[in-house]
Amino acid sequence: MIKPELHHREKERLKELEAFSILDTMPEVEYDEITELASFICGTPISFVNLIDSNRQWFKSSFGKQFTEAPRELGMCSHAINHPGTIFIVPDTRLDERFFDNPNVMTDPPIIFYAGVPLMTTNGLPMGTLCVIDHKPREFSDANERALIILAKQVVKLFELRKKKLDLDSIIEQLEERNIELEKFAFVAAHDIKSPLGSMSAFSQLLLEDYNDKVDDDGKEMLKAIKWSSDRLRSLVDGILEHNRSYKFDKFTKEELILDHFIQETLRLIPSAKDVNIVYPHSDVRLEINKTALQQILLNLVSNAIKYNDSNEVEIEIGFSESEKHYHFFVSDNGRGISQQSLGKIFEIFTVLSSRDRFGGRGNGIGLATVKKLVGVMGGEISVSSQPGAGTRFDFTLAK
Repeated sequence: MIKPELHHREKERLKELEAFSILDTMPEVEYDEITELASFICGTPISFVNLIDSNRQWFKSSFGKQFTEAPRELGMCSHAINHPGTIFIVPDTRLDERFFDNPNVMTDPPIIFYAGVPLMTTNGLPMGTLCVIDHKPREFSDANERALIILAKQVVKLFELRKKKLDLDSIIEQLEERNIELEKFAFVAAHDIKSPLGSMSAFSQLLLEDYNDKVDDDGKEMLKAIKWSSDRLRSLVDGILEHNRSYKFDKFTKEELILDHFIQETLRLIPSAKDVNIVYPHSDVRLEINKTALQQILLNLVSNAIKYNDSNEVEIEIGFSESEKHYHFFVSDNGRGISQQSLGKIFEIFTVLSSRDRFGGRGNGIGLATVKKLVGVMGGEISVSSQPGAGTRFDFTLAK
């Protein structure tokens, strides 16, 4: 018996093999189907997908005979990987000086015929072979050779897909770790920013109230500007944090809600809704849904319908229906409306279409972007229809 030589790029080959992280993994149907097909096409009782480690031959898939691993020095595949780019065929091992006294040839039943194709990576390194084995000598046709080579390429593609998935999983894990770090930073930064901003706003208001007669008109305007800027920046920070939290809602975390009670509870969270006529379904229909997400969506839509309404009497309607797979809602108003040119932009973050709302404030362009994100997370869609002077209607669905 002639022992196989080490591959001339053995260190690189083993390093590449390790990078695929496939050694000692569980059986997979994709590989088992290939070995079964190889035996069927080639007419052999046995077929293997094997990998050549530093001192062993490990079988990822075996058809016709169950093996887990074998000594590398006894494997014919260890010879085959030293013939890259070609199919390694031994018609009769008993007549080959390399194998005639190999224990695998002298056992019962013996390995008499062998054909193996090296599994070559894109770096030109053989990881192992796809091989077929018979207990009797035989001739291998050109069609058999072609089929085995094609199947070997499919095995390599499975290896490479696995490696890409592992690389992608690693990137995702790193991104998740960075996101956690960014979230911690954002929370700390937001707290550190909001605290002095709150003080600036409070002190500005205090100066305006307690030292009103000691500050001239220019000074008062400057204090008002400081307070307005502080309040606006605090609102912006709150909006960004809320938008970031919208990515985290779990659509599978649901609770039972009674529609009428839920809408009443939600509207109580909007102080300006007290002087507004809001029509909604007084229904005892029960919903299974993420309460926090739905409440955030309605709070944003109803608040916007109030703030950006120039009618003397604000009229808002909340509608509900359901289909087999979705809950359907709409929020419509009799406000100033939105131009057709602007409809495609309103869900873009930081897009602000109006300079001032009915209370003199200015939006930050985050609310509707958050609404769209929440609807998407909850397995639904949102659309808007509007015309200037004729009000606006938002329709959205949420998956049951």
